[in-house]
Amino acid sequence: MRKRSVVFSIILTILLLAISGTAAGQVRVGVAIALAPPPIPVYEQPICPGDGYIWTPGYWAYDDDDADYYWVPGTWVEAPEVGYLWTPGYWAWGGDGFVFTAGYWGPVVGFYGGINYGFGYFGHGYEGGRWENRRFYYNTTVNHVNVEVVHNVYNTRVNETTVSRVSYNGGNGGINARPRPDEEAAARERHVAPVSAQVQHERTARTDRQQWASVNHGAPAVAATPKPGGFRDGGAVPTREAGGPYKPALRPENNASRPDNNPSRPNNSASRPDNNAARPGNNSTRPVIHPNDMPHVDRAAPSNTGNASKDQKYQQQQEKLQMKQQKDLQKLQQKQEQEHQQMAKQQASQAKQQQMEQRHQQQTQQLQQKHAQQEQQMHQRQQPPAPPHGNGNKPPQ
Repeated sequence: MRKRSVVFSIILTILLLAISGTAAGQVRVGVAIALAPPPIPVYEQPICPGDGYIWTPGYWAYDDDDADYYWVPGTWVEAPEVGYLWTPGYWAWGGDGFVFTAGYWGPVVGFYGGINYGFGYFGHGYEGGRWENRRFYYNTTVNHVNVEVVHNVYNTRVNETTVSRVSYNGGNGGINARPRPDEEAAARERHVAPVSAQVQHERTARTDRQQWASVNHGAPAVAATPKPGGFRDGGAVPTREAGGPYKPALRPENNASRPDNNPSRPNNSASRPDNNAARPGNNSTRPVIHPNDMPHVDRAAPSNTGNASKDQKYQQQQEKLQMKQQKDLQKLQQKQEQEHQQMAKQQASQAKQQQMEQRHQQQTQQLQQKHAQQEQQMHQRQQPPAPPHGNGNKPPQ
């Protein structure tokens, strides 16, 4: 078992979903990474799907198991509360490596490393729109908006003094920016963690190998989507070009000549090829903590006992059970997300957050076991009765 990886994944999930009161107003996630993230790719913004959607720029996330960056497409997200804006996450040099600081929702845009993400996020603040009378007004100079559908718009030209594709703050070649007083004040405002749609959006990006830097060399297949998770939607936008040259560090996982049982990384057994394009994001090596972490399970094949009426009834029972189980999972996911938000508001300690994650993992596993028992019981009821035993089974003399 990859015990260390499991422990790291638990801690990473805690930090991704919780916002605490750090000096920058955000949470530093994971461990320091020696290799800088790739430049920000060049892409167009998909059209805004409707009122109340806020643009959240794309960014490079990092997977510790595969030691590789992957691009999380920019997307339009409904604001969790009226008046709230998005502060993007960013990478920054931490002295011994690059560390990611997670984004958050709040009434004021805080510091995001001085990174020029484009589309209104030019390094400081947000020029893409503003809230007025409980409605969000879009600046059409920097946003792609259909004015025949969205009428609350304005047009203010923005002077973008520098255009840089660098995706990190500090270090060798990074953006040299520090928080302004208003950004430091924003860090002390009430925050809301990324909504569930954003968390799932990042997980979806992780499962697509075309999003990984070692595969796309800084030009991901999908650069932006009209809504979270819409990687295959008609409005999804491909990368126009890489933001700059990027040469990933040599990794044994990407070396085709390297045997799977190389002693330099014994934890990667032959049963888990690192370059398998079909590798699911919810691999069994990743702990299932929340219902959304559970791998997709295909429906069982239709029953064929020779009794059409009985098979049809069984199929209906299966569909009814699956719908009920799906509602159970959604209910538990919502409950756990509410607890995450409460922890964020209370600025709970890391120890309490870890206890919460352990409790969530136990709840999810118990629900999995309950569903497995339900399916087993239904399957057993469908089986034909066993032939009788005893004298009645003896052949005639």
